[in-house]
Amino acid sequence: MADLVLGANVFGWTADRDISFAILDAFAAAGGTKIDTADSYMWRAPGNSGGESETILGEWMAARGNRDDLHLATKVGSLPGRKGLGGENVAAAARDSLRRLGTDRIDLYYAHRDDETTAQEETLDAFDTLVRDGLVREIGASNFSAERLRSALEVSERDDLTAFSAIQPHYNMMERDDFEAALAPLAESAKLAVYPYYGLAKGFLTGKYRPDSPAPEGPRAEGASAYLDSRGRAVLAGLDEIAAGHGVPVPAVALTWLAAQPSVTAPIASARTPEQLEQLLPMLTLELTDDELRLLSYLSATS
Repeated sequence: MADLVLGANVFGWTADRDISFAILDAFAAAGGTKIDTADSYMWRAPGNSGGESETILGEWMAARGNRDDLHLATKVGSLPGRKGLGGENVAAAARDSLRRLGTDRIDLYYAHRDDETTAQEETLDAFDTLVRDGLVREIGASNFSAERLRSALEVSERDDLTAFSAIQPHYNMMERDDFEAALAPLAESAKLAVYPYYGLAKGFLTGKYRPDSPAPEGPRAEGASAYLDSRGRAVLAGLDEIAAGHGVPVPAVALTWLAAQPSVTAPIASARTPEQLEQLLPMLTLELTDDELRLLSYLSATS
């Protein structure tokens, strides 16, 4: 059975507290356990300063008493005032996140993005201390190049420090080349878990962006509409056909393709409403045939 990570980036942004609770309740009721957030979610929204998603998650877990049932991932390095991967910043940011989440440990703590101004030794030493202190279970790297990820893994091995065990790359049916060419082979050889974000290509793979139809409004609409070229139209046609054959929503098919890729552990996808979540959840039990997976890979290939 496939797995799904619920992206919490919308909580406190396009989903208020009550709607966020409803989404989380529905996800948990469907058997979902993995949730992905960050300290920077969603500082850009008017009236926000960052940490809103973590705070909502913490309040929900406290209200439901279900912390031990969940695998919780958050990130450090992108929040204004807590930018970068300097050792002191990593330690302080982790404690800030733990306080907002109302928990005593983070299951997976990501470097949100690379910080080439800080020595990797300093960053990894800070992460290692958090693991040794029991505040963090595992560490991960988000938005790292293959070269910098390889370097970090070498530093951890050389200095006997906790190593990255997971990565979070930008990868989906419409964005394949960068990940598949360099990061995927490294992840496989290093036995890293892979949790791709933008699993639905900024909403394009939900099927709501169509030729000759007005683009839906929203913060990602422009980026998603950019995929509506000949390749994108072919991908949508393939998704439509397969979704109809299985009687499931288009987004579930797109996520199932992603989950079936050799190096992927589970895709990340977010939902602004419980109704949107319902479009994703069938991927937990959907099984595509080899022919269907090959067709979608063919249609989405760039060359």
